[in-house]
Amino acid sequence: MGVVEMPMADSGEEFWASDTAARELGLKLVSVAPGTAHLTMTVTDLMINSHGICHGGMIFMLADSAFAIACNTQSNRFVGQQCTIVYLKAAKRGETLIAVAKERSQSGRSGVYDVTVKLEDGTVIAEFMGTSRLIAKKAN
Repeated sequence: MGVVEMPMADSGEEFWASDTAARELGLKLVSVAPGTAHLTMTVTDLMINSHGICHGGMIFMLADSAFAIACNTQSNRFVGQQCTIVYLKAAKRGETLIAVAKERSQSGRSGVYDVTVKLEDGTVIAEFMGTSRLIAKKAN
């Protein structure tokens, strides 16, 4: 798949505005800057698994959403090429999770991003690393 030129969002905020899934599930965009994004999510009853804790897929979605916005803050269009997550602590109903994504490196068509998911008290819940891939450049 080659890189194409196409019209697209000029900012992370515009990219966020088109992410219906994340917004419908209650994620909130706190801040965005080139190569970074900060989101929050409060664990609701709908996010609880059979162990009585937040489903890992919901934590992954929060981290992945922060990663996606951080990748797409500078006009070009990127997708996730590979992601890993390490769950360190369970999240409980009613807790607010904070995801902060930061670009670690960018080279050619690929970038590497780290996302830390933590509680409001700073306790780390999960560490996520994603690799992005450029799929489209902003049309001039």
